[in-house]
Amino acid sequence: AASLAAWLVPGYEYPAAALLAAWRLLCLNQFHDIVPGSSIGPVYEESQQQYAEIRRLAGAARDAALEAVAAQAGGDVLLINPTSFTRRDLAFLPGPLPTAPLRRPSDGAAVAVQPADGGAWLDAGILPPYSVTVLEAVEGDPSPVNSAPDGLDASAAPGRLENAYLRVDFNPAGDITRIYDKQAARDVLPAGALANQFQAFEDRPLNWDAWDVDIFYDDKRWLAEPAEDVRVIAPGPLRATLEIRRRILHSVYVQRISLEHHGRRLDFETSIDWRERHIFLKTAFPVDVLSPSATYEIQWGSVQRPTHRNTSWDWARFETCAQKWVDLSEGGYGVSLLNNGKYGHDIQANVIRLSLLRSTTSPDPEADQGQHHFTYSLYPHAGPWDEHTVAEAYALNDPVLVRRGPGAPRSDSLASFLRVDSPNVVIETIKRAEDGDGVIVRLYESQRRRGPVTLTPGFPLQEAWRTNLLEENQSRLDTAGGLVRLEVKPFEIITLRLRPDIPLTGARPSGKIP
Repeated sequence: AASLAAWLVPGYEYPAAALLAAWRLLCLNQFHDIVPGSSIGPVYEESQQQYAEIRRLAGAARDAALEAVAAQAGGDVLLINPTSFTRRDLAFLPGPLPTAPLRRPSDGAAVAVQPADGGAWLDAGILPPYSVTVLEAVEGDPSPVNSAPDGLDASAAPGRLENAYLRVDFNPAGDITRIYDKQAARDVLPAGALANQFQAFEDRPLNWDAWDVDIFYDDKRWLAEPAEDVRVIAPGPLRATLEIRRRILHSVYVQRISLEHHGRRLDFETSIDWRERHIFLKTAFPVDVLSPSATYEIQWGSVQRPTHRNTSWDWARFETCAQKWVDLSEGGYGVSLLNNGKYGHDIQANVIRLSLLRSTTSPDPEADQGQHHFTYSLYPHAGPWDEHTVAEAYALNDPVLVRRGPGAPRSDSLASFLRVDSPNVVIETIKRAEDGDGVIVRLYESQRRRGPVTLTPGFPLQEAWRTNLLEENQSRLDTAGGLVRLEVKPFEIITLRLRPDIPLTGARPSGKIP
């Protein structure tokens, strides 16, 4: 956002000092006992204060950048896609709706709106990578609220969620009893299975309470009680949501389970008041998929682990860490489980489980007690996992940013600041160079494939360099026609320096990306 503002907005000052201060605090709190929860209580009191400062610094930098972009672009509402993927997911506009219907100035198309608690869901159509889409409020027919713009409505009833892709059935206890994939004409779950089942286990490792999980943890198990309440929060048509309130042991949790009209991602937004000691909590999804191995996303890549325990090595890997997603796929079909901050998993046979909470007592007797909020998502898909799983995981973690604008648009939209032509290559980071000389772009290959890659900047390019992690130039790249061409190897991480023909100092006279 700051790089975009530095290009678009005359006089904008890139917040280098604030970002550096936030980054240093973040690195400090990546200490190996802070991150996994194996520090004493006072450490977390200080750490939480520092995380709050990180959020304040980064949030202020982001908001100032987007406010500058909004003032330059105009419009009543701006939607910013902060990822390298073309996306169609909904955007949440907080606060009151504009008094007039919203339209896209580029083609006059109406923006579908669905009122919600504290704001409204918007469907403005396709959002290009790293782009700004401008919406304006105009007099005329109201924004459509009774049907989705593509005619593919999502709907909810006390025992069902449904859209054009999936039908999800629930029993009165609140368990998922069936997920039917309409496009693939097959069931996602095995016959008679229950999905999204909360499972609590006695968690008493022989040593190192907060450090270890022992393989015998699942010898004793408890399940959640039947739902106290199941009700429709959002009937559709853009987003359909059920709210389910349940208890497991001494802890009450509420889940809002949602389907959007245009996709096959099933979201589980969860709030829980955790009141356990020496309990390990997981959620389980048995799926009708046969595979000897599962795939786990790691930092900018993925690894595979067996789904069986045939050897001592297999037994030792009963719990596996992953980043934003895991996947279990057979030849023509698969299921991915995505998350926004839960990194422990186990996949045995055809059951995918995500680790949600623990409650150790040493060295911190109050570890993890209290309120928790997190979201995970189930994503059934045709064929093996690919860029669609990666894109859905990024969409879950990096939702569309929404800002209100000053009024009359000065631009229909601001095209992609940067895009890549290879679906297996992910642009992860865009920032101003530490020495102020151009833009640093960090990308990676996500599917263990090699080949040519072309980047298309949204600005006239003077030159491009391949650099190391210290942003030191190493080799100059081909930039004929204003494009950046390079070769990528499997799982390779690449850092580039892009030099625009005009320095990114906020001095650009025009507010529209060519």
